[in-house]
Amino acid sequence: MSDLLTVTRFGFVNCHLVVEPDGLTLVDTMLPRSAGQILAAARRAGGEITRIVLTHAHGDHIGSLDALHAALPQAEVIISARDARLLRGDRSLDPGEPGTGVGRGSFPGARTEPTRTVLAGERIGSLEVFAAPGHTPGQIALLDTRDRTLICGDAFSTLGGVATSARGSWHFPFPAYASWHRPTALESARALLALEPSRLAPGHGRVLEAPAAAMAAAIARGA
Repeated sequence: MSDLLTVTRFGFVNCHLVVEPDGLTLVDTMLPRSAGQILAAARRAGGEITRIVLTHAHGDHIGSLDALHAALPQAEVIISARDARLLRGDRSLDPGEPGTGVGRGSFPGARTEPTRTVLAGERIGSLEVFAAPGHTPGQIALLDTRDRTLICGDAFSTLGGVATSARGSWHFPFPAYASWHRPTALESARALLALEPSRLAPGHGRVLEAPAAAMAAAIARGA
């Protein structure tokens, strides 16, 4: 089977299960009340979720974290060091960060505390961590080193057409609307394109094979 299984809620919010030798890595937890759907998908994949990785702290990505942690207390919970503060409800900016706030998206926080925070360059199983700020100050993307699948959070979306979170598609403008700093989001999109991913697995929309041309066009529209 593929090393990636995508689970979708309401047709527009995704999480991803990555198959590893020691179990499943869950990337994002979708909206509240998604835990049952995610656990059922893990059972169908024939594995146990051993790690929960959050690309960023918006509510449609952490919504079922507490419920999943209750069901899977042994699983690691991993987020960037920067967005761990947003997970705790701290919406303050660091010195030197642009803007007047962390964006218009939902930051409900969570009772669950991360067991590990990560920085760019670290590894989570087969996944290499890359900084992808802009949508939030501490968003991360994850590159599967086995096949170069890029799990990009909201740095790109493919719902209604491929778009960056610097400038959303007309059909699905919400990632751009919720972004903290659009110039930074555009810089991150360029950096992710430079990784030459074989597949793009976004938080919203279908997984896209051979995505380079579409990513480049989305960046050009956002410039």
